[in-house]
Amino acid sequence: MIGRVFRIVRTPLTLLILLGILCYGAWWGYTKVIAPVPDPPPPACTEQSLPDSKLKSSQVSVSVYNGGDRRGLAGDVGRALRGKGFRVLKTSNTGENIKETVIVGANAKNPEVILVKGFFKDSTVRADKRTDGTVDVLVGNKYGGFNKKAKTTIKVKGATACLPASQSPSPVLEN
Repeated sequence: MIGRVFRIVRTPLTLLILLGILCYGAWWGYTKVIAPVPDPPPPACTEQSLPDSKLKSSQVSVSVYNGGDRRGLAGDVGRALRGKGFRVLKTSNTGENIKETVIVGANAKNPEVILVKGFFKDSTVRADKRTDGTVDVLVGNKYGGFNKKAKTTIKVKGATACLPASQSPSPVLEN
């Protein structure tokens, strides 16, 4: 008797399980199709010659992120950097909780990082081995202020520096 009931229930149960797997696969595929396309990775920097072996602020691309509670801080800092000639690519908020100013770049000894760091009092550098030649500035609740007297050029060993491949301005202010 039990064997007979099992044979009767086995086919519909198998079909229901297969239908469930098919529905899950269709749902999974649909979510992957409608998902936004991820941003392409930034192009690697290219070695560019520097006149007089000096890196100018106009050759440095910077993004500014607010990691504190003060509203509009990234926009204010971005405008100050733009006023000193930097190419400000983006100003926005970050989910990271920032206390003191953090300068993020490929290496703490890179000329573009040193040049940007000079404009921020009480800042630290975080190296992330990026290859695009840009610098991020993360400002937070204990923002030390902007050094208006910092130099807008820096002497570079050799006559070249690794700068972003695209030097076409595309500033975006979001904050």
